Amino acid sequence: MEENLMNTMLPDTGTVKAVRIHSFGGPEALCLEYVAPPKPAANEVLVRVHAAGVNPCDWKMREGMFGPMSMPQTLGGDFAGVVEALGSGVTDFFVGQPVFGHSDNGGAFAELVVVPVSHLAPKAASVEDVEAAATPLCALTAWQALFEVADLQSNQKILIHGAAGGVGMFAVQLALRRGAWVIATASSRNLPFLCRLGANQLIDHNAVRFEDAVKSVDVVLDLIGGETQDRSWKVLKHDGRLVSTVSTPSPEKAMLCGVRACKMQTQIRADDLTLMGDLIANGELKVAVEKILPLRRAAEALELSRRGHVRGKIVLTIDHEACHAGSF
Repeated sequence: MEENLMNTMLPDTGTVKAVRIHSFGGPEALCLEYVAPPKPAANEVLVRVHAAGVNPCDWKMREGMFGPMSMPQTLGGDFAGVVEALGSGVTDFFVGQPVFGHSDNGGAFAELVVVPVSHLAPKAASVEDVEAAATPLCALTAWQALFEVADLQSNQKILIHGAAGGVGMFAVQLALRRGAWVIATASSRNLPFLCRLGANQLIDHNAVRFEDAVKSVDVVLDLIGGETQDRSWKVLKHDGRLVSTVSTPSPEKAMLCGVRACKMQTQIRADDLTLMGDLIANGELKVAVEKILPLRRAAEALELSRRGHVRGKIVLTIDHEACHAGSF
């Protein structure tokens, strides 16, 4: 896979390394290049990236699933690093400060990324860069899905599909922290992992049809879509809630079943990022990273994400000394 990332620009002083695409496609579309460093505008922060989290939206962007965009495009949303420079009007951060966050416009698969202050939070010294980089999009998706969209309450039952993935691992822990009864589906390989997270009931989706083992749940968190979503209607109690992160549920089926259903869109907010960081620093939220790869293996990382079945997250690391030596 490493050969899929080609150095298309010779390194020189004043440039930084970035993983970009010049057109949509598969792994072969990724290029490892030296580019001009980004500069922060007003209310933006320039961050030197130490680690970047991999999400399904990264390979979907590579394949053009989000529609037309200007090219070339640097991939990557989640990151952790240190503040390199401040745009005008920024007073909440200082140069050299450890931070983590998310860039809606990509750019995190690089040595430097620019983000608005609203998408950034301080990183505690006790939290590793890899942990922090694995957190933003998935943790905020889980938090907002459970508590802002589904309004999950203590003593309610929630069924989480695909619970061992990036969003799922956070959703299991956050739901338990709220006092809910958590039913988690996954492959047999990942059931011990979910047991360690504390899930109350485990279902091997390859061996058991969840609708035969579950009934009258208050909330279904659908991280799979397709047939799994369609089979979930019958397990919800009247006035239950189905929240999907992947596909829009049928309004007609929701009405027939007497439940509420929607597809959610995650909002990146500094306050939420800070809360997630605090929970991790306090040991209340664990971050599982299955694979750590160097930036030059971004193509491999995206293919692992695209194939699914990842336990927790995949994270890319940036070795800045190696970058400037050209040894990749």
